[in-house]
Formats: sequence, structure tokens, C-alpha cells
Amino acid sequence: MSVEIITKEDLEQFRRQLLNDLKELIGSQSIPVREWLRCRDVKKLLKISDSTLQNLRVTGRLKFSKVGGIHFYRMEDIDKMLK
Repeated sequence: MSVEIITKEDLEQFRRQLLNDLKELIGSQSIPVREWLRCRDVKKLLKISDSTLQNLRVTGRLKFSKVGGIHFYRMEDIDKMLK
């Protein structure tokens, strides 16, 4: 049975390599960001109720577009509102 001594430098090198591998793996799996969201998506994202979303629409704090009775919201407008 052979004995191998692992030093702190070996562990540090392993840690750096592992982090680089993880960054590369995560970076290659980009999450698609949709430009337009429906009401249910916005409510889930912001964790708000129907009436709160309606209030944001009515007061003009959140811009929207209506197509065939369905409200759509741009992700860019949601980000602006949150800032």
C-alpha cells in the first residue's frame, strides 16, 4: 500500500481547478430570458397578487401591452420599475 501526502498547495490547486470547471459548466448553460412575460409569470416573479398587478397597470407604474385580451409585460419594464 502506497502512501501519498497531500499538501495545502495541492488542495489549493484542486480547489482552483474545481472552481474553474464549475464556472465553465455553468457559463455554458445560459438560462433563456424571455423578453415578454404574461400576467402569471410576472405575478410569480414578483410574488404579488392579481390585484397588486392590476394596481401597477392602472397607476402606470408598470407598462404593458394587451393582445387579444392577454396582458404582456416586457422584462425591461419590470427591471426599470424595480429600480
